[in-house]
Amino acid sequence: MSTQTRDDVIIIGSGQAGVPLATHLAAAGQRVRIVERGAAGGTCSNTGCTPTKTMIASARAAHVARTGQRLGVHAGEVTVDYAAVVARKDAMVARWRGGVEDRLGSGGDRLIFTRGHARFVGTRAIEVAGTRFEADRFVIDVGARAATPALEGLAEVPHLDSSGLLALRILPPHLLVLGGGYIGCELGQMLRRLGAEVTIVSASGHVLPREDQDVSESLEAALRDEGVRLVLGKPVERVARDQAAGGVALTVAGGEAVRGTHLLVATGRRPNTDDLGCAAGGIALDEAGYVRVDERYQTSVSGVFAAGDCTPGPQFTHTAWDDHRVLFDLLTGRPARVRSARLVPFTIFTDPQVAGVGLSEREAKQRNIPVEVATLPFGKIARAIETDETAGLVKVLVDPATEQVLGARIVGADAGELIHVFSILMQAGASVRAIVDAELVHPTFAEGLQTAVMKFPRYALS
Repeated sequence: MSTQTRDDVIIIGSGQAGVPLATHLAAAGQRVRIVERGAAGGTCSNTGCTPTKTMIASARAAHVARTGQRLGVHAGEVTVDYAAVVARKDAMVARWRGGVEDRLGSGGDRLIFTRGHARFVGTRAIEVAGTRFEADRFVIDVGARAATPALEGLAEVPHLDSSGLLALRILPPHLLVLGGGYIGCELGQMLRRLGAEVTIVSASGHVLPREDQDVSESLEAALRDEGVRLVLGKPVERVARDQAAGGVALTVAGGEAVRGTHLLVATGRRPNTDDLGCAAGGIALDEAGYVRVDERYQTSVSGVFAAGDCTPGPQFTHTAWDDHRVLFDLLTGRPARVRSARLVPFTIFTDPQVAGVGLSEREAKQRNIPVEVATLPFGKIARAIETDETAGLVKVLVDPATEQVLGARIVGADAGELIHVFSILMQAGASVRAIVDAELVHPTFAEGLQTAVMKFPRYALS
C-alpha cells in the first residue's frame, strides 16, 4: 500500500451533499479529495429524482392526452413509445451526470476527483485501490440503496428494485408493486399511465402509511380512478414464479394469489455502509447500519462527519443539499445551524401530488401537542374546478395559542410548489394570519390555501 499526499478534507461519495461541499471548500482554499466508486452525482442524478421525474413527465403527457375530452379536446388514439420514453430519460441522466463531472473537473489543483471504492483502514484514513489517503477531516456521503425484505421465495424469483425498473427497455405488461410508500406509488402510477397493468400490494391498510388517513385516502381514490389495483392490509406470505403465466405470484394473508409479469420491490432502503470499513475507522453505526451523528453531523470520531441518506432521518435530495450548507459553515469556522432545527418539507410526485411540512395530525396527537385543524377539499378551489384538477385536500395545523403553523399537508395539483408557502411561514415563525391578510391572485391554486386557513373560526368572515 502506498501513501498519498495528505488532504485537508476527504469526502466519500459524490451525492447531493458531497459535490457542492467539495467545490465550495475548494473555492475557499482547502485541498479537497472526493472519492466515488459509482456514477457521479449519486442516487438523485442517476437512479432517483432525475430519471423518475423525467419519466413521470412522459406519463403525465400520456394521461393528459387520453383524458383531454374532459376539457373538450379529442386527441384520438394515444400510443406510447416506451423505448423513446426511456431514451429521453437516459439522455436527461447523462446531461445531469455530465454536469456533475464537469463541476468536479473544474476545481483546479485544490479539488481532486478520485475514482474507486473507499474503505476506512484506520482513524481518519482510507484505502482506495491500494493507495492510502489521510486527512484531518472526512465527510461520509455514501447514500443508500434499495433494501430487500426477508420473504419466503423472493431470492428464487426475478424481481426489480427502482433502479432495475427504470432500466427496462420494454414496458412490463402487468407490474406488481410490493410496497405502498413514496417509490411504490410514484412508479406504480407512472407505469399505469404508460400502459401497464399495475397492482400495488402492501401490508399496511393504506398507501403512505405514515400519513393521516384522509391524506392517504385522497391518493388511493386517484390511483383507483386510473385503474391501479390496490391490495392493502394484506402482508405477503411468500413469493413464487407463476408457472402458468410465466410471471410472478404473491401469496398474501388469507391465501389469495396476486399475479403479474414483473415484480417491483419497494419496501425501503438501506445505507451503503456495510462495505465502508466503519469498524476499522472507529465509526459507530446504529442498528440499521446508518452512521450515528450528533447535531453537528459529527460521527463517533472527531473530525469525521456524515451527511445525506447514510445518516438517520429523511432521505431527500433537498435534505442532503442542505446538509452541505451546514457542513460548509462548520468546516470553515462559521456559525452554523444544528440538524434538528431544520424544517424538512417533502413531496410525493404522484398525480395529485402529496406534499407536507411539519407535524401531521396523527403526530400531534401522539405527542399530545394541542392543535387546531382546518381542512378544505381541493375541489373547492376555483382554479382546481376550472382546470378539472379537483382531487385532494388542503390541511393546516395551527398552534391555538400563538397562531403559528405547526404543520400542513396538501394533496392536489402543484402541491409540491404550494407547500413552500407554509414552509417559509414556519421558517419565519410568523402567524398564519399572514395568509389571511395577504391579497392573493385569482384564480390560482395558492388562493385555496387562504380559503383553507379561513376555515379556522377565528378567521372566518361570518
